[in-house]
Amino acid sequence: MGSPNKARYLGAAAVWAVVMAVAAQLPSAAAAIPAFPDPLTGPSGLGDRYYPADGNGGYRVNHYDVGIDYDPPSHQLTGTARIDAVSTQALHAFSLDFSGPAVQRVTVDNLPAGFVRGGQHKLTLTPAIPILPGLPFSVTVEYSGVEQDTGGAGWTYSPSGGAFAAGEPHSAGTWYPVNDTPRNKATFDLRVTIPRQWQAISNGVQTGDRVDGDKHTVGWSSRHPTAGYLTTVAIDHLDFLNQRRANGTPLISAFAPGAVRDEALERRLPEILDFLESLYGPYPFESAGGIYVDTDLRFSLETQTRPIYAPWTVLNTVIHENTHQWWGDSMSVRNWSDVCLNECFASYTADYLWPERKEGKNVDALYRKTVSQMRDRPEYWRVPLAAPGAGSEFTSVYSRGPLFLHALRHELGDGVFFSAVRQFVQSHAYRNASMPEFRAFIQSKTTSDLSGFFAAWLDTATRPADRYLYPGTLRG
Repeated sequence: MGSPNKARYLGAAAVWAVVMAVAAQLPSAAAAIPAFPDPLTGPSGLGDRYYPADGNGGYRVNHYDVGIDYDPPSHQLTGTARIDAVSTQALHAFSLDFSGPAVQRVTVDNLPAGFVRGGQHKLTLTPAIPILPGLPFSVTVEYSGVEQDTGGAGWTYSPSGGAFAAGEPHSAGTWYPVNDTPRNKATFDLRVTIPRQWQAISNGVQTGDRVDGDKHTVGWSSRHPTAGYLTTVAIDHLDFLNQRRANGTPLISAFAPGAVRDEALERRLPEILDFLESLYGPYPFESAGGIYVDTDLRFSLETQTRPIYAPWTVLNTVIHENTHQWWGDSMSVRNWSDVCLNECFASYTADYLWPERKEGKNVDALYRKTVSQMRDRPEYWRVPLAAPGAGSEFTSVYSRGPLFLHALRHELGDGVFFSAVRQFVQSHAYRNASMPEFRAFIQSKTTSDLSGFFAAWLDTATRPADRYLYPGTLRG
């Protein structure tokens, strides 16, 4: 019996000859248009209006299996990443997003492949045997070098000498090769080898913990698809808190040396998840927890199953980042212009719904007070929620986003509003969604015409008219 791989390659070569014969007819037609894309190369960049170079076409990743060996004193990172994908077109070349250490070797289906790095974060690969459409294939990238500190845009050093990965909209590409787009979520396995006295934590559930001489190897696995920027690792002298929800879901949290004071806050996680489930349906993942760092970080981040928390974290932050496990992680944006789906809901839940439902606050009064303070400040309304623009996507969504959702709630009434948002996020679990889809879905739940309301709140750079600022019972 012949080798299955060899038979596959011989069959591929035969079909490839036909593909190349057809492709040979293309240059004469394309010669007059030098910028015409190569039909046998996966696009480098998927055309997001804000980050057009992010992501890569011609294939879809299903799984990442990453192993890294990190030495905190020297910051030396040695990694091997195996990427399991399926082609969506014929490929004699394709790319990944990677800005990490020097690449030493690449294979495609266990055969050596050519590679070149270019731009800010592109690693372009040329397989020895081109890939036909619809076939599964694997890529293995080996890399090693000093891992640079991005200061919160990916790999970031900790005061102890450890490190963690966090950043939005980019992070993963600084420490492993990735198809860096929320449109291509994949499952993720990670093994971290570090000096014996260090610990490491990542997404999902722990799959291994072994000490071998002066080395400590820890494994973690995410069983649900994850966007690249939502994967993480933290390496430090960690203290751990292990809890369980009433249904048995493990809650695994870790604290850097200067963050142990936050343990009391994290002990409220079961209560927080119970509250969020009452709003948005069952918690979507196999585990939960948090990673509390002691680095001077300007943001916290909803890394999947295990958010990264900056030293200034308070209860509101923990509620916000865990709301993202539904709005942003399980259901991810289609494009970065859709970021209100993530941040408007996380902010509304933490700033309005928790205070109202858990603390008895009058959030209608809070809404009216905020509108009164901001109504005559043009700069407050200048960034549209549905089209904030590149570089401004993480601005108005935090402040005006909660106002928009509270006004929408009064426009629809509580019964329709809470039922609709729960249905929407559940119907898009483990997939992607957009603001236009959200608008259409909400409109389908009422006979009232919401076009003027949505345009006033989402599309314009001015304050909404009073009839949209004070809908329903807010008029009182």
